[in-house]
Amino acid sequence: MAVKKRSKISAEFSMSSLTDIIFLLLIFFMLTSNFVQIKPFDLPESNSTTVAPTNIVVQIEKDGTVSVNNKKCRISQVERNVKTILDDMKNKEGAAITIVAERGVPFNQVSSVIKVAGKLRLKAILATQPI
Repeated sequence: MAVKKRSKISAEFSMSSLTDIIFLLLIFFMLTSNFVQIKPFDLPESNSTTVAPTNIVVQIEKDGTVSVNNKKCRISQVERNVKTILDDMKNKEGAAITIVAERGVPFNQVSSVIKVAGKLRLKAILATQPI
């Protein structure tokens, strides 16, 4: 009588499927990420080396044009636009307003954005050029 040998189960797994999944996740995160673009302004100079988060970007140009995350608006509408962006954000904990004001912009426009940040209890960061 012949005794049958039991087939052993292999404890190995294929790494090719794991690399496929990682590649697909990489593509997914690249396509769903937000890229905030800041116009090349003539910014004030500073010797600070701190890198700030850019969750909400408020750009103020010399001619009075104001935009919040590349959407043009009036200076009086900045608070409403920032509130709508905050409502859409999942993690509001590290939110900050980055103020990109071109050199020569009147300070009262910059201070009104700083007041909006204070009212909403957000950090206000002024973007500068390194010296």
